[in-house]
Amino acid sequence: MGDLARIFKAYDVRGVVPDELDEETARAVGAAFVEVTGAGSVVVTHDMRASSAPLAAAFARGAVSRGADVVDTGLGSTDMLYYASGSLGMAGVMFTASHNPARYNGMKMCRAGAVPIGGETGLTEIRDRAAELLASGVSDGGAGTVTRRDLLKGYADHLRTLVDLSGIRPLRVVVDAGNGMAGHTVPVVFEGLPVELTALYFELDGTFPNHEANPIEPENLRDLQKAVLDVGADIGLAFDGDADRCWVVDERGESVSPSTITALVAARELAKQPGATIIHNLITSLGVPEIVTEHGGVPVRTRVGHSFIKAEMARTGAVFGGEHSAHYYFKDFWFADTGMLAALHVLAALGEQDRPLSEILARFARYAASGEINSTVADQRAATARVRRTFEDRDGVTFDELDGLTVSGPGWWFNLRPSNTEPLLRLNAEAADEIQMAAIRDEVLAVVRS
Repeated sequence: MGDLARIFKAYDVRGVVPDELDEETARAVGAAFVEVTGAGSVVVTHDMRASSAPLAAAFARGAVSRGADVVDTGLGSTDMLYYASGSLGMAGVMFTASHNPARYNGMKMCRAGAVPIGGETGLTEIRDRAAELLASGVSDGGAGTVTRRDLLKGYADHLRTLVDLSGIRPLRVVVDAGNGMAGHTVPVVFEGLPVELTALYFELDGTFPNHEANPIEPENLRDLQKAVLDVGADIGLAFDGDADRCWVVDERGESVSPSTITALVAARELAKQPGATIIHNLITSLGVPEIVTEHGGVPVRTRVGHSFIKAEMARTGAVFGGEHSAHYYFKDFWFADTGMLAALHVLAALGEQDRPLSEILARFARYAASGEINSTVADQRAATARVRRTFEDRDGVTFDELDGLTVSGPGWWFNLRPSNTEPLLRLNAEAADEIQMAAIRDEVLAVVRS
């Protein structure tokens, strides 16, 4: 149980192969998954890591041993799994460790219809049952079957039904796949579009030989930014390892905040569905709820994390949700996250007019933001308490603890959240201008790191 507790996280499974996650463990999890969820059929997808296909096959053997039929889609992105789960009406699992180093792998699980499975919605029970099966052994056999099915074209066709790209002008687009699954999906999704594509690192390679496939880190965008300027591109897109997140770079080679993309896509969705609800997490820009309201929508604030976003979207019937980490969620995509669909929205917005992307996005970027800054601290709670004491006697300052500590003052706010897995505090700060933002950011960091 102790071994599995290390790799079963709040929303998924992730660990070092084979020390923490091996084929025997994957097979036990496959059997436990079917027992706990009661799934009669399971769709299985995997990324390009060397360990992914063997782990996926072992999971399938475990599921079959409990009588489930498995549909093996082979290589795919995480949002391709959600498409498969939604369109086929099956529970599913994706084998990936996203942007983590090559020695890692993991599983993202969902029920039929891409309904997420997290710690409070079945993942803990799957962990406990898998531990019992590892202790007693997983029997082979069972009445289930495994069939192979290619869903890539269906995935691409479905996305393109959700965004009208038929009338866009020709665009020069640079895509950095980071040797991850976007190298597999982008060529098919973009096929036939008026797009001149410059491909960076489309070779599937789970060792990530060029850079980490994590676009939230600025150093991983440098090759994309340079390529955009070198070829005179209209836009650059960077995907993470399992291609469910997408980061945007404008024609000047400047990184675009996911909050800005959230506001843009929200405005487009509200034009189609006036008065709809839009979800944003508590560390997206204040500009997001302002723009949603101005476009006649209803903004709803939630905690950070895909399980919270998806649950709130289902509860409210929201048409769209966005996070600071470049995860974007769509009601039309089974309330699941897909960076590819967000990218198509941005391409449509850009291609429908002649202005450059930076000019189009200017009205959606209203505040100066720090980005996420991590601090290593021995005692997260004590450091957070010190920060609260520093600000609690100031006029016009308010506090809330929906997720960590959020402190708001005249023209500024910041959020301080503990990491669930590391001794870190994560700071996000925003203000009306760079000078005020920097002052708040530096004051908080000085207290946290004192």
